[in-house]
Amino acid sequence: MKLILNNFFISNFINNKLTKTIKTNFKVLRRVPKTGIIIHENTKVLVQGITGRQGRFHTKLMLEYGTKVVAGVTPGKGGETVHGVKVYDTVKEAMMESNNVNTSIVFVPSPYCLEAVKEVLIEGIKLVVVITEHLPLWDALNMVNIAEEKGARIIGANTPGIINPKAKCKVGIMPNKINIQGNIGVVSRSGTLSYEIIFSLLEEGLGISTFIGIGGDKIHGTNFTEALSLFEKDKDTEKIVMIGEVGGEEEEKAADYIKENISKPVVAYIAGKYVPKGVKMGHAGAIIEGEKGTAENKIKQLTKAGVKIAKTPKETAKLLQKTK
Repeated sequence: MKLILNNFFISNFINNKLTKTIKTNFKVLRRVPKTGIIIHENTKVLVQGITGRQGRFHTKLMLEYGTKVVAGVTPGKGGETVHGVKVYDTVKEAMMESNNVNTSIVFVPSPYCLEAVKEVLIEGIKLVVVITEHLPLWDALNMVNIAEEKGARIIGANTPGIINPKAKCKVGIMPNKINIQGNIGVVSRSGTLSYEIIFSLLEEGLGISTFIGIGGDKIHGTNFTEALSLFEKDKDTEKIVMIGEVGGEEEEKAADYIKENISKPVVAYIAGKYVPKGVKMGHAGAIIEGEKGTAENKIKQLTKAGVKIAKTPKETAKLLQKTK
């Protein structure tokens, strides 16, 4: 998986500079119970696909960050343990023994992902973070529709996840060390771009309240508008960073929403300014159709809404510092 492989290289780069940056530029704020949006100290996580290579690896990192991972599921592997987390054959069995589970993270291969998500939704879990990429459109549409019927929230698919540093809770695959507590809310379609921008915030002495990776696929659960609405209401978020890219109309819709509903300062970076029209770039959602979906049009609409636009990922932090 592209996002996961990139984590290894990004982490090596970050570790060379991180310790000095944290000590010099950042003050850790006092921890307050049940803070942040979507996830918090009482988030209890079930890992679907926990015995696979990626599930096993990222379970370890989530535990190290402070996330309460209380159960895992892999059919046929019931009774095993992964980093001290008990593994069950089914979600129902896991829920019977770990009845405080309220969140699932999915590392299940694409052909089986829809059934995995349906399984946790049927058992009443209200937050599902879907790391899996290359999900068929029909499966993605079904997944989102079933979640809406059940009153549940989907993050993804093809997402790096969500993280709340103040609550020491990470449900995803993003690097641990760059996500330090602060007052900047970050929402992004891209995983690797978000890592770069969050690290640039850290270099400038800025931290994050919550990061939400909405995913790069054409159809996904939580979108920009929903994330912006949550950040607007969040007392721990003072400014917002929005990381978009070519393809689709989500950024344009977000611009309309910002104009009418967001009072907090927003800084955006839009990737793909030089992508040729009609060419799909990386993410399933990154395809330009006519004038819709171009970086130029997104930037134009966001600028009209009063959003400051960063020309480079690194400039995002500089603009935030200048924005009141």
